[in-house]
Amino acid sequence: MARSEGFVIIGLGTFGTTVAQELARAGEHVLGIDRHERHVARVAEDLAEAVIADARDEDALREAGVGSYGTVVIGIGEDLEASMVATMNCRLLGVKRIWVKAKTKTHHRILVKLGADRVILPEQEIGRHAAQVLRNPQVRDYVSLGNGFHVVEYVAPEAFDGRRLGELKLDRQPELRALGLMRGSEFISCASPDTVLKAEDKLLLLGRRDDFRRFADFL
Repeated sequence: MARSEGFVIIGLGTFGTTVAQELARAGEHVLGIDRHERHVARVAEDLAEAVIADARDEDALREAGVGSYGTVVIGIGEDLEASMVATMNCRLLGVKRIWVKAKTKTHHRILVKLGADRVILPEQEIGRHAAQVLRNPQVRDYVSLGNGFHVVEYVAPEAFDGRRLGELKLDRQPELRALGLMRGSEFISCASPDTVLKAEDKLLLLGRRDDFRRFADFL
């Protein structure tokens, strides 16, 4: 596998370690970097490579081969200066895609100015996610696609058992559409309005927040 297809994870705290291990489990080539030996030792057997290095040192990152990778995720937590310098160094080394974990909104704005392609505020993102799921018990999960669109996993209640998809009147909301449903481990197409639903089916719906609100009111 070419290194350009792999990932570098800088900062092997809880966030960085989780990202690194999940990518490795999925079969990706992952290089983990941290300045603390104990953090590197903790993941050394899980990743393709694990290196002790200070991400503030451009030469150390170059020696580790960071510039030959296509994607870097910087998960440095409390040390905001190290996070920002690491971002600049990765950009100077020619990394094409840089994702960075931010601590605050100000940190977020600075990272964007420094060239980060995506900045993650984990606590805020998890908080928003939890609030959306808590507001509607039938919503099991959702993913934001940008531009106001979301894919929502909606668990069919008992009242849906035996009803046909067409009875949900999704056609009245042109920007809300059923992508399909999961029944256990089976995927079922929702192309036909005659598709019969069962309680506990997981409907995958695409739409905007207002569309889902109107859908909930209709139900």
